[in-house]
Amino acid sequence: MEPTDVRSCYNECTTSSQSTGLSGFAPILPVDADSLVTTTEGDTPVIACPSLSENGAVGTVLCKDEGQNPTGGIQDREMAVAVGGAVEAGAEKVWLPTTGNGGQSAAAYAARAGLASESFVPSRSTFENKAMINVHGGEMNVIGGRYSDALGAFDDARAQQEESESVYSLAPFETGHRHEGSKTVAYELAAQCETPPDAVVYPTGHGLGIVGLVNGFRELVSAEILDSLPRLYAAQPVGCAPLVDAFEEGVVPHGTVEYPDTICGTIEIPDPAGGENVLAALTETGGGVVAPTDEQLLEAATDLAAHGIPVSATGGVAAAGVSVLTEAGEFDADETVIFVNPAAANREADILRSHLMRKGI
Repeated sequence: MEPTDVRSCYNECTTSSQSTGLSGFAPILPVDADSLVTTTEGDTPVIACPSLSENGAVGTVLCKDEGQNPTGGIQDREMAVAVGGAVEAGAEKVWLPTTGNGGQSAAAYAARAGLASESFVPSRSTFENKAMINVHGGEMNVIGGRYSDALGAFDDARAQQEESESVYSLAPFETGHRHEGSKTVAYELAAQCETPPDAVVYPTGHGLGIVGLVNGFRELVSAEILDSLPRLYAAQPVGCAPLVDAFEEGVVPHGTVEYPDTICGTIEIPDPAGGENVLAALTETGGGVVAPTDEQLLEAATDLAAHGIPVSATGGVAAAGVSVLTEAGEFDADETVIFVNPAAANREADILRSHLMRKGI
């Protein structure tokens, strides 16, 4: 990556008055500018969350709200690039296994590119995601069970169909395109924060976000825009935390969770495709891991909503992670800490509302 390209894209973040999608990042992305399938993804805000820093143990906590992307999730950045890769490969159709968010985004971006799409979705995926996959014109296979069952059905379908250039997989880490789309978050954070972020807490399933962030921050350090890499922390719900277990035990490769059990189905990934890359990124940046309980993540999300900051239950994993890490003394009183909300709160509104109802609210 040429430092001049990195600086150009960083400058685009600091000077652009309106979002043009990922087009401004074309010089640092692995597909040609003409192939990018963009709408207005990216340029999402950072929002101050004073309720998470009021005890004085951490300086500033900000939420990078990826729920404000066009379909409501960070996957839009990924699909702008990945579907662009499909276009360059001459594909007629894209397909993938997904917990839901990626399927909705893939259907939308494939439709924009004039491609067919097919998603393999576990039955526990939210109604909103399943509905919007169809609304965007995508074909959907709802598989009884959890993500592992949907992945198995996807693998079976691929085994029964001869490989051809007309079908292109968007499965996580099948190519580098998806996490290369995610790395644009690092550029925006460097441009949006008054001082460079000291740490970023990311709700982690397969690991696309963490791997994208470390790639982006590396480029910014190489171009001398940042002095050092922010510490990266992977947050996983305690009921499905294979990377947390592996990092704390010093085990590589990570193990597989035999019986995953968390309310946060979007990142209930028992065997993360990018696990080893995530563990390497955490070590490289001096970061770590955190595993909040379902109660903690739901409470964090609803508490932020009560302060006028809507985040998804998935975002609540990272918000709760900030609180747990703060209590553990991971942050200094003058540090700036970011947590990423990867999806709009409305996608998981039923989960959040059910939590309040159990409390009698």
